[in-house]
Amino acid sequence: MKEADVSRATLGRIPTYLKYLKALPPQTHNISATKISKELGLGEVQVRKDLGTICGSGKPKIGYLTSELVASLENFLCSKNGGTIIVGAGKLGRALLDYGVFADYGLSVMAAFDVKVKDEEISPSGKKILPVSELPHFCQTHNIKIGIIAVPPESAQEVCNLLYENGVKAIWCFAPCQLYKPADAIIQYENMALSLAHLKMQIK
Repeated sequence: MKEADVSRATLGRIPTYLKYLKALPPQTHNISATKISKELGLGEVQVRKDLGTICGSGKPKIGYLTSELVASLENFLCSKNGGTIIVGAGKLGRALLDYGVFADYGLSVMAAFDVKVKDEEISPSGKKILPVSELPHFCQTHNIKIGIIAVPPESAQEVCNLLYENGVKAIWCFAPCQLYKPADAIIQYENMALSLAHLKMQIK
């Protein structure tokens, strides 16, 4: 099974499964998809498909070994090594840096960088905020694979180029602009203003 074969919806439910499974009493050695679906209010077929895609099928009348199911789900979320950094340590960048839910999906947002930062700072959650000049060395020493762009649109292309030059080919861009990218780079755009405008249009 390849990570790309797992849908966005299935990926979104994995932390819910893990939270439920980890809260079970220690004596719960086995668990079935039927039990999970009832407890979480999800469709049984949906749960079976989710777990089957990632962990394979459970055994008839037994289900899954709880400990093995937890391990499989956690291993799936952490299957791709590499950390994440943020470029742009304004209000948005700092909020993203300390957003704890990323860890639920096996993501490690390790540090933020900003041109206005001259000396190392520490965020409320204990993460580093560093000068942009330190980004190349940090990427090399921490195996950074994903970059989050949280700078004004006029600076976004320069940041994108900097990330790519330092081996970061997966980019999540919060700047409202369109970036030029090499063929082997992946860019996902997040336009919060557009999302809010779209929500407004749906009001009846």
